[in-house]
Amino acid sequence: MSKSRLLILITLTLFGVSLIHAKDQPNILFIAIDDLNDWVGHLAGHPQAKTPHIDRLAERGIAFTNAHSPSMVCNPSRTAIMLGMHPSTTGIFGNNPDWRKIEATKDKVTIPRFFKEAGYQTYGAGKIFHASTFSPTAFYGYNDPVAWDVFWPSVERQLPDEIGPYQRPVSGSPDRNFDWSPVIAHDSALGDGQVVSWSIEKILAAGDGPRFNAVGIYRPHEPWYVPQTYFDLHPLENIELPPVIDGDANDVPAIALSRGVRPGRVSPFALHDWMIEDKTMKRWKEAVQAYLASISFADSMVGLLLDALDESGRADNTIVVLWSDHGFHLGEKGRWRKGTLWDESHRVPFIIAAPGVTKPGSISDTPVSTLDIYATLTELTNLDKPEHVQGTSLVPILKDPNKSSNRAVVSTSLFRTHVVSGERYRYLSYQDGSEELYDIKSDPHQWQNLASDPALAKEKAALAQWLPKINAPNLGSPQGTRRSGSGRQGPNGGR
Repeated sequence: MSKSRLLILITLTLFGVSLIHAKDQPNILFIAIDDLNDWVGHLAGHPQAKTPHIDRLAERGIAFTNAHSPSMVCNPSRTAIMLGMHPSTTGIFGNNPDWRKIEATKDKVTIPRFFKEAGYQTYGAGKIFHASTFSPTAFYGYNDPVAWDVFWPSVERQLPDEIGPYQRPVSGSPDRNFDWSPVIAHDSALGDGQVVSWSIEKILAAGDGPRFNAVGIYRPHEPWYVPQTYFDLHPLENIELPPVIDGDANDVPAIALSRGVRPGRVSPFALHDWMIEDKTMKRWKEAVQAYLASISFADSMVGLLLDALDESGRADNTIVVLWSDHGFHLGEKGRWRKGTLWDESHRVPFIIAAPGVTKPGSISDTPVSTLDIYATLTELTNLDKPEHVQGTSLVPILKDPNKSSNRAVVSTSLFRTHVVSGERYRYLSYQDGSEELYDIKSDPHQWQNLASDPALAKEKAALAQWLPKINAPNLGSPQGTRRSGSGRQGPNGGR
């Protein structure tokens, strides 16, 4: 036999083995939710949150109660999760730049591309990588063009047209994107409804071979436009505001209060000033109601996906991962939106249901990061993770929820601006050397900064050991205001 024929035979044999192995692989349902903080039932972030379907998923697998996003803004967090590379390594801290144009990241294999190359059929829809509805060009986002067999609406555009009021802001907000209002439409007509309807078709479609279905749910990202039925779930007269105290920001460093304050933009603190101009707090209650309504809408979308998975007959062989890219402030510390080092910006829902691995209804309180998703999925599917992936596999914890991760996890806001989350304490470190330290067990609302307490110097030093050893310089605009390399305005959805 000639060498060329032998080489062809070996190649075909290996390809055949690969296909056989792929057919035996579990499916993956990968659900990303935008701007969802810990206001879900099983995390008890707000007593009036109604998330029966997210909680239903938690009952199927393991819910991490001490999970944190790698960043507090959309693009750096999603880029980190999808590449498995921490923002402090890439230098991507804001909604620009586009990871596909950066030398350190443009050739790295993303999660969906990894599974496509491993023999999976990869289907995606909605906001998986960064995108937003804040401007016409922002709908496109920073999708991975080679990662998908099919992507909807298209691989060039992640978000479909959205339904909203004709004139905005309806709420009277000083920022048109920070707005809320009921809309008259069926759930399926909204952007998320369109994304989920298409995804359900792919989940139910006949065919062999493992599938990677990624579904990006945009709500509760602002503006909060959802049908009236979801507002009705949270009557305004009953709304409870987040717990706050007077002078909460008095013991935090000045640099902490500058995050998100930019010339020509409505600052997150100015939004709170506008909220409390109304001494009855009706405005604030309306905003909380709208956020809760948007969460309930997103939860209903999750319910539709889980129902479709059950109907498909593949639930027993499907790993389900649900995560949020970061959290959201609703008046805590006197501010709105995200981007801070406080828990509201980075503590997120994170659930994994892996049949045969996770025990239904498990809870883990050990510190983990959504940066760990990449490494965890590769181990669950018995595949070798790429060398660039920095996260830690959570499979040992999936098997034993009482197992400690034996680490603290880092979330990064800007260059040399990090929070380290441990079992009990949160350590905040700013680029000018300022610090904060909170005992989350006794002070879950982070009202008392203990950084200067000599009795806790040991605890602070222990957490500081987990600060990144690599601090890449900022690439692009951390505020997301520069133009992208394509010449059009880059997405700026994660304000």
